[in-house]
Amino acid sequence: MSLITVADIAHDDLALTPTIQSEAASEIDVISQSATDPETGLFFFIVKGADVSAFETALEVDHTVSDWRPVSTREGSAVYRIGHTPDTILLSPIITELGGLMLDACSNDTAGWRVRLQLSDREALSELWEYCESNDITFELNRMFRQDGWMNGEPSKLTDAQRDALVAAYEHGYFEEPREAALDDLSEVLDISPTAVSGRIRRGTAELVESILLDE
Repeated sequence: MSLITVADIAHDDLALTPTIQSEAASEIDVISQSATDPETGLFFFIVKGADVSAFETALEVDHTVSDWRPVSTREGSAVYRIGHTPDTILLSPIITELGGLMLDACSNDTAGWRVRLQLSDREALSELWEYCESNDITFELNRMFRQDGWMNGEPSKLTDAQRDALVAAYEHGYFEEPREAALDDLSEVLDISPTAVSGRIRRGTAELVESILLDE
């Protein structure tokens, strides 16, 4: 059993924070497979919705960046290889020391990072939180759930269709009070019938309750 944790982290010296704050790109994602060896000092990032000139200017003045180069570009996104300065704060080494994995990391709306971590237990999470607190790193826990085995993903029984329906319902205000969207609205978004939307939300919610709340 492992613990999946989703959290927002922020600090002025975290990797690429000044570039994120420049808003030269709508989103920056770490390519996680390239970050398994933090000792190399080189990481790969997917940059989405960027003004390339403004983004590269931001990299030039970013105190967490030692060097960079574009690897590939395509419409709407680009891949960059970026090296970090010695004073840059990287969470991946401490997460590795705790026996965990950083599954995903992407820039968020608060000029920091949203990370999805896989840790062995709550004790490891507590140690990570204490590390962040002692280094003045903001650590805001969004959610966590337990998962059988070590794998990259959400609770295994939640289907992609159920997840899409639940996310769409959340993003369009279906769960708000009063509701900001009806089943008919979600039907148009997902291109399925209102009955199918209702069924996916109902079964998906039941699966989340069973996987998370009953396990707790």
